[in-house]
Amino acid sequence: MKEKTPKERLDTLLVKKGFFESREKAKSAIIAGLVKVDGKVADKPDIKFSPFVSIEIQQSLPYVSKGGFKLKKALNEFKINVTGFIAIDVGASTGGFTDCLLQEGVKKIYAVDVGKGVLHEKLRKDTRVVVMEGINARYLKEGDIPDKVDIITIDISFISILKIFPVIKSFLKEEGMVISLIKPQFEASPKDVNKGGIVKNIDVHLKVIENIKNNLKDLGFYLKNITYFYSKEGKGNIEYPTLFVLQEKDELSMDKIKEIVREAFTNWKLLSKK
Repeated sequence: MKEKTPKERLDTLLVKKGFFESREKAKSAIIAGLVKVDGKVADKPDIKFSPFVSIEIQQSLPYVSKGGFKLKKALNEFKINVTGFIAIDVGASTGGFTDCLLQEGVKKIYAVDVGKGVLHEKLRKDTRVVVMEGINARYLKEGDIPDKVDIITIDISFISILKIFPVIKSFLKEEGMVISLIKPQFEASPKDVNKGGIVKNIDVHLKVIENIKNNLKDLGFYLKNITYFYSKEGKGNIEYPTLFVLQEKDELSMDKIKEIVREAFTNWKLLSKK
């Protein structure tokens, strides 16, 4: 009796078949809903399939990770041109934000991450990238980054962004800006986070954003604009790419923020019901 061919994880299968050069990139495509197996969208990297299934990639990913899409959406909606900028990417990880910034024209970027060996090889080889791995951004000191920068991007997990802003201010030009992801699941009180790490209560989202807005205002940062991002299937948390500047006159009102968050929830709920 012939032995059955063992099944393999989808992300591993995609790499073995040559669709992607790394499992991380394969995972990003899967989670983004870009991979079909036998004609159906497969959105979980760890599901196992026979190596003989039919696989279709709906489109190639322009960035090394899905983080690039989040930043690109913010740059487009906030009408920001980063050509010629010097940047810091806090929480660079695989490099989605870094990749996006490079493609948008930054001339130099400091990619900071507490992990080691995570940044994509393509970005490591780019002469515009200064790799600062194994470094916790909370403990950056004056002199660690010799440049005053035009833009700082932040994509961190498991700690509040409020722990990062006091440190990064000294590296930012007076006319500089910060685009940070606000992730309610890491900012809210544990009692407000549902099983699986999902924050489903709109009031919690608004409370989180208002708390961050008020605390950062005390530090001299003003929330100028905010948008939202979630997976195509409406699963997972809503996250908020948010623009902060050092000019108070540009501050966005809480009423406008509420309007944007309500829109995010309406669209998210419609998707999650499909």
